[in-house]
Amino acid sequence: MDVAELRGICLGFPGAFEDFPFGPETSVFKVQAAVSGSAAKMFALSAMDQHDFAVSLKCEPALAEQLRAGHPEITGAWHLNKKHWNGVRLDGSLPDAMVRDMIEDSYDLVVASLTRRQQEQLGWARLAGGRA
Repeated sequence: MDVAELRGICLGFPGAFEDFPFGPETSVFKVQAAVSGSAAKMFALSAMDQHDFAVSLKCEPALAEQLRAGHPEITGAWHLNKKHWNGVRLDGSLPDAMVRDMIEDSYDLVVASLTRRQQEQLGWARLAGGRA
């Protein structure tokens, strides 16, 4: 996976956009519904440096521990709550499909915390029992 592919996956979700609150070298991918006054919520964070490429992703705590135990490329995310955020090294050691699944899971966890109205505006498929 490269920088362009990570950006494309993250921006491919409904309501997703890229922000730079920590400066131009760090991409923060957030989701925001079109509801007036709704706050954007982060689901991915990356320095987007191909030479030291990693992404921080939200994760269910029990799954986060399992992933860290089974994959040395996955650790607690730097400067984030390590109970809920994994740091994922993107050096090619993990299959791209696994990384895509972790990104989607992160997005879904964040969208699940939004109001039902916000979820509906995003067209979140889990509302109807489907996969987003």
